Amino acid sequence: MSTPKPRTLPASEDPLISRRGFVGATGVLLAARELAGDDRVNAQSAVPHTSIERFSERESLRAAKAVVKMAQKTILRISREVWNKPAVGLREQEAMEVHIRELEAAGFTMVSRNSGGHPTAFVAQWSQGSGGPKLGFLPEYDALPGLGNAAEPLVKPADNGLTDGHGCGHNCLGAGCTGAAITLKAMMVQRNVAGTLRVYGCGAEENVGAKIFMAKAGLFDDLDAALAWHPAAVPVTGTFVTNANHFMRVSWKGRTAHAGMDPWSGRSALDAAELFAHGVNLMREHLEPTARLHYIYEIAGVAPNVVPDEARIWIQARDITTPRVNAITDWLAQLAEGAALGTQTTATFQVELGMAEYIPNETLAERVFEHLQHTPLDWTAEEQAFAQACQKAMGANEAGLATQVAPMIQDAKFGASSDVADVSWNTPVAVFGWPTYPLGVNLHTWGVTACGGTSIGDKGSLAAAAILAAVGYELLTEPELRTKAKEELTRRLDGRKYQAVQNMDLQEMREVSARCQKGMADEYVSGVDTN
Repeated sequence: MSTPKPRTLPASEDPLISRRGFVGATGVLLAARELAGDDRVNAQSAVPHTSIERFSERESLRAAKAVVKMAQKTILRISREVWNKPAVGLREQEAMEVHIRELEAAGFTMVSRNSGGHPTAFVAQWSQGSGGPKLGFLPEYDALPGLGNAAEPLVKPADNGLTDGHGCGHNCLGAGCTGAAITLKAMMVQRNVAGTLRVYGCGAEENVGAKIFMAKAGLFDDLDAALAWHPAAVPVTGTFVTNANHFMRVSWKGRTAHAGMDPWSGRSALDAAELFAHGVNLMREHLEPTARLHYIYEIAGVAPNVVPDEARIWIQARDITTPRVNAITDWLAQLAEGAALGTQTTATFQVELGMAEYIPNETLAERVFEHLQHTPLDWTAEEQAFAQACQKAMGANEAGLATQVAPMIQDAKFGASSDVADVSWNTPVAVFGWPTYPLGVNLHTWGVTACGGTSIGDKGSLAAAAILAAVGYELLTEPELRTKAKEELTRRLDGRKYQAVQNMDLQEMREVSARCQKGMADEYVSGVDTN
């Protein structure tokens, strides 16, 4: 008997998302796995903050839900079209244009393309009244290599013939964020609320994240808050910290020679790279348990009988704070130079890109948590059957889709990194997870791609849009909420200043993009216990 499945019509054929009608992290994945009973996660890193409390549904959320119903065709059109136009970072121009088209149709104006010097980033804006708060929304729209899949609960090539796919749910994520901005605009017009809404098109999140470039350009500096969400297995929010990191490229130049005839005439760049790598491995003993170092050889010679005159290592360092990562980076630079001195070669050490650690905001997380509890998880029998079929095919417990909100988590520390963190240093950020795929299924897998092309993903985009719009409306109309969130950010920063780490031109960006495309199970979230 075939498995029932949700609607999966192409955007052009689905009457639900026609052009007529009303003219948007890693942290949440950990909580999702804990709730699903995944014992691969360190339980100490996701301590529940509070039990599920029942709050009265706020009027702002009721209003947002009503407007989302009006905007539903637009929101789902974005998700479905982007799902059908998957492309990896720096190549996702078609997906970006879908967002720009819908924002312009809704009355937003383009502030910039190539924002912050990033080729698949943009900023769109709409304002009403004089003065008023400024809010940002952070849609993403890049896909992953090798994760193209049909909207079916089994491994099957996508009908579009493309091998890239939205295995991190960015089609849903982007639709929810952009849809929230369009929804909030309508609410502001209805109620004559002053303020400015900005949508930051965050291209290439999976490799060369645009948020870093825009943060370096100061594009978030005047915001009162930024709003984001991420597909997850359960509804979840809280305070969590992602790691800071640096991407570094280390190269050596030597002198070639025939390895059999006159090796004494050469100076091996590969010797320098190997000496550097040995130093890295000795270094690990003396790093804090929270630190991570991972590297690969990119260039290591062309033939064994030729002394290599060029070698290159790509290395990444992570730790729980930026100062710790800076200290590791300085040590690595010394190792690179020492390896060059020991082999009579010359070294070049470049920090290409880096992400700060995420600065959580409990003030905004608590407000989001209220709204999560009043947003229904209303799955059909067909959707649950689809989810269970995915779980069966992926070897997971056939528990279906989440039916309850996770407890709010507090002070969870994660080994992974996110460029949302660079935004969080510059303005308070509200972020949460909402289910678009089954319990026990990992991000960056074909199952996430498959669910994102069905009504399961659609419901995630719509729910997220309503929650984001409700929080946005409250930030616009409650000065005390804005003040409290900003005061918390100031307190958590404790005098620290944001320093962007981005030292690449466009060609280097493309090279990094090719080197660090993520695939299945990459950036697997792990808890880091610092006690």
